[in-house]
Amino acid sequence: MNIRQAPTPALTIDLEIVERNLDRMAARCREHGLGLRPHIKTHKTPEVARMQMDRGAIGLTVAKVGEAEVMAEAGFDDLLLAYPVWGTENLRRLAALAKRKRMLLSLDSAITAHELSRAMAAQDASIGVLVEFDAGLGRCGLEPGPDCVSMAKAVQALPGLRLRGLMTYFGSVWGAEDDRRAEAERVAARLQRALAVFDEARMPLEIVSGGSTPSAPLAASIPGITEIRPGTYVYNDLNTYYQGVCALEDCAARVLTTVVSTAVPGRAIIDAGSKTFSSDPLGSGPKSGHGYVVEAPDAKLIKLNEEHGYLDITGSKHHFRVGDVLTVIPNHVCTCVNMHDEVFPHRGGEAAGSLKVAARGKIR
Repeated sequence: MNIRQAPTPALTIDLEIVERNLDRMAARCREHGLGLRPHIKTHKTPEVARMQMDRGAIGLTVAKVGEAEVMAEAGFDDLLLAYPVWGTENLRRLAALAKRKRMLLSLDSAITAHELSRAMAAQDASIGVLVEFDAGLGRCGLEPGPDCVSMAKAVQALPGLRLRGLMTYFGSVWGAEDDRRAEAERVAARLQRALAVFDEARMPLEIVSGGSTPSAPLAASIPGITEIRPGTYVYNDLNTYYQGVCALEDCAARVLTTVVSTAVPGRAIIDAGSKTFSSDPLGSGPKSGHGYVVEAPDAKLIKLNEEHGYLDITGSKHHFRVGDVLTVIPNHVCTCVNMHDEVFPHRGGEAAGSLKVAARGKIR
């Protein structure tokens, strides 16, 4: 069956593009001697994670314990939970995972470290710890400097915890290429400050984990990192496109949608709204609209209700009719994927079954 015959709305995945994206990132990491620990937050799908591992990934990154449980159940090991986990039940589940899988956790709080240690001791488990520092985003992480060493020493003194290294997120590396290059230089300087205090304290670091998809092309210019954690690159989206990180033909995830109404002049209504795309705005390029209509780029997806998408067609040369099937590249693919129970892969336009988004909604 041709993928365009699938019931809509549907999130479709072009396998040839996915494979090309995965091969490109794996080759870049090999070229620069970097470990690749991709974040599964984008695809949330064990089958795609297996494709990443088969191309040389050293492990996987997850955001929540629930995501780690899904990937562990699928047979994966060496999982980095890049999030400051908190809560008795969450830590109990994490300790249960750490008892049977190689686990890493990032943290920036001594309170978290003590509670993590208690949870590990209760189940006679142990876990690797990465001290998180702030590379410039201002979200999580200690200021690079003596506080990082103090945290590392605290971790070393706690039972069930094994200091493995440092972690940061290059989320501030964003925007046009010149902006990303300038921010990468600032990030590199902050990283060097973090590494310097560990050198002074004679504390070797096995792992220095960083990265993101927008920063991946610049990773080799940030000395000291040992691995990167890009996520969006597997599918790409409008945010990566407008930053110049990918081309439109590198966007593997596209929403298949149908025009259901043209009754209002200047409007075409599609059967995909915020429950299909998510409501995430475009954070790069024109910073407007809710997606790119492949068949009619001059039509603007200007508004989303839960089940309705509003196309402004006043300036479009495309003749819209009820029943027309369109494909739309979403602004932010990670949140879009999380709206769907399944995605529909295809190769050369021919449908290839469906894949369950197994880690969808795993927010705890």
